[in-house]
Amino acid sequence: MTHEFKEIIEAYSNAKQLGMSAVLATVVDIEGSSYRRPGVGMLILENNKMIGAVSGGCVEKEVLRQAQYVFVSGKSRMMTYDGKYRLGCEGLLYILIEKFDITFATIDAIKEHLVARIPFRIETLYSKTMVEEIGMGSILRFGDDQQYYFSETGILDDTLESFDRDMQPCFRLVIIGTEHDAEQLCKLAAATKWEVTIVCSPQHTATLEDFPGANKILYNAPEDLEIEVMDRQTAIVLMNHNFAKDLLYLQALKNAIPIYIGVLGPAKRREKLLSGLLDYSTDITEEFIALIHGPAGLNLGAETPEEIAISIIAEILSVIREQDPIPLHKKKGAIHDTPKKKDKNVIIYKA
Repeated sequence: MTHEFKEIIEAYSNAKQLGMSAVLATVVDIEGSSYRRPGVGMLILENNKMIGAVSGGCVEKEVLRQAQYVFVSGKSRMMTYDGKYRLGCEGLLYILIEKFDITFATIDAIKEHLVARIPFRIETLYSKTMVEEIGMGSILRFGDDQQYYFSETGILDDTLESFDRDMQPCFRLVIIGTEHDAEQLCKLAAATKWEVTIVCSPQHTATLEDFPGANKILYNAPEDLEIEVMDRQTAIVLMNHNFAKDLLYLQALKNAIPIYIGVLGPAKRREKLLSGLLDYSTDITEEFIALIHGPAGLNLGAETPEEIAISIIAEILSVIREQDPIPLHKKKGAIHDTPKKKDKNVIIYKA
């Protein structure tokens, strides 16, 4: 959900430059079933434009209506929405609507941290029993020494219930290769709201315009490969269609620990790549080898570049979410697994 928060910051920055005020609606708790999980947020501008969503579209109209009270009073407001009769899913949503009013300096600081791929925490103080309460609201924390109130008044009641979530950097896909299938994978990854980096050789003439949705293009030979902040929020797919190039780039990545490395081609090609890698370097770890998925993708019967891209994205998602892919009608229990918790109050969002 970090990418959604990033979009909210961008939209608010543009609105603030036009002198428009805004409020933020956040799902802080649910009872029963709901379309989205707690933590999802939506920005509402004073011209009634909404950025993001807290559900599938049914709840948003009521959020917009109740947001008008917050625009007028400046006080946070707790909204409850019972979906039993209106949504078809028996869920009760608790949504905090609060004034969103941060300075340009705070906006810049948040953007800098997002670019640097620094994890952060959002803490929201709320009460289910109070409709309007001046002490309800949210704080964003980067480490222990930097915090930013969503409302610059900074008046919060720490005796209220707290909903905290640890947010990881935006998920990033690094595509090494520039063929047609790389372009299709880039489009789909961008549509999934992942950040996309394209890597090609220094001699290549490719530009960002050739890869709609990409955020960055690197002209790096294998020996000069430099990908900033290679974290567990990064997946890599080798798509050179050239065995020697894939082997050299794979060797260049040997000390990196992303969450996923995908290679194209049959299983025999993967084994040949691993054999060549071990011939080049004797210090390859088992942890690194376990990251390599080949053939990349899930068994969906994919044939076209677009379908193959879908199967690769699906496999990466299954790795991120630590799921064994099955049809949902065969899954026992709820559709969404409960997010992992560090303690009873802190939810960890992996991507």
